[in-house]
Amino acid sequence: MFETLSPLAPDPILGLSAAFKQDTNSNKIDLGVGVYKDENGNTPILDAVKAAQTILQEKESSKVYITPQGHQGFIDGMLTLLLGASSKVLSDQRVAAVQAPGGCGALRILAELFMRCNKDTVVWVSDPTWANHIPLLGNAGLTLKTYPYFDKASASIKFDEMMDCLTEVKAGDVVLLHGCCHNPTGADLTQSQWQAVAELAQKTGFIPFVDIAYQGFGEGLDEDAYGLRLLADSVDEMVIAASCSKNFGLYRERVGLAAIITKNPETKRIAQSQIQSVARGIYSMPPSYGGALVDIILNTPSLYTQWNAEVTEMRERMITLRQLLVSNLAAQGVDKDFSFINRQKGMFSFLCIAPEQVQALRNDKSVYFVDSSRVNIAGINKQNVEALAQAIATVL
Repeated sequence: MFETLSPLAPDPILGLSAAFKQDTNSNKIDLGVGVYKDENGNTPILDAVKAAQTILQEKESSKVYITPQGHQGFIDGMLTLLLGASSKVLSDQRVAAVQAPGGCGALRILAELFMRCNKDTVVWVSDPTWANHIPLLGNAGLTLKTYPYFDKASASIKFDEMMDCLTEVKAGDVVLLHGCCHNPTGADLTQSQWQAVAELAQKTGFIPFVDIAYQGFGEGLDEDAYGLRLLADSVDEMVIAASCSKNFGLYRERVGLAAIITKNPETKRIAQSQIQSVARGIYSMPPSYGGALVDIILNTPSLYTQWNAEVTEMRERMITLRQLLVSNLAAQGVDKDFSFINRQKGMFSFLCIAPEQVQALRNDKSVYFVDSSRVNIAGINKQNVEALAQAIATVL
């Protein structure tokens, strides 16, 4: 049987990590894998998470399965975080949701649900988009198409081209939108642009699919949910995939949320049964630990305050790192204007340099990031930023 399989090329990002580990240069810099790192290059456990772990350890009395939809406190807390405490779709009982194994699990659950609704569903993704969107959605059998999003030449969003393309999207098609901190470009829609997208969704009847993995890393927890909340108030139907890996630092725990906004409570009840059935067919029962921690944090006022402060600290540090990189590049006297990095948000930025230059940085300077020129801003620190700027200046 297995001799019929063909070898596959290594995953670009995972292969990059392997190459970085093998590099013997003591001054090597890893800007590839999308995890938050502190000044020492560590991915820390948040203090709010440590406190929640202690609470959970003291109160947990069984390892029996949790309910099929997951921890209800986690679901309620996440929906409030995403949609807002005064959300009308929540008060109208129009939201079905399950706890998922990470944002990836949420994406795949929703992809499988689309296939149950209509096997010919077309999902439109931004060009570029997070690389794993393609297999997570496409391997479920969905047809994927792209809409223009980012122009490397100007380091800006192709909004007019994007809207021209989405105007032609058919009713019932799904449009995947990054809720904030676009991965891989770091370029986010403005509030007025979100408004235009919401109006177009109302007009054409496409279904918004918001993937939000970095809430709080752009401008703030509420500010980063602006587009998602606007869409939820504007359309009858939409879906949401959320991740707790980044803003809670729960990378290993793999906890996320898959949510569906329906036209009415009756459809919500049907959607809830279907989404739980999809999850049952993939992994049977949800893992408990990560969801339990988020439940405790979101529903304990003192821990929520502490967590919000830690998210703020991470966000402000990444903003500072952007400023340091831009100022250090300017100090190197490079001709290219990199000020756009300060306008991008979250963990990632496109440097908008050529793949050959990315390769030269890797081979000659031991600076590692993917060929698209996406860099993990959180991989920069005050000790390596000058060396990074010098390396970029050299290859330019």
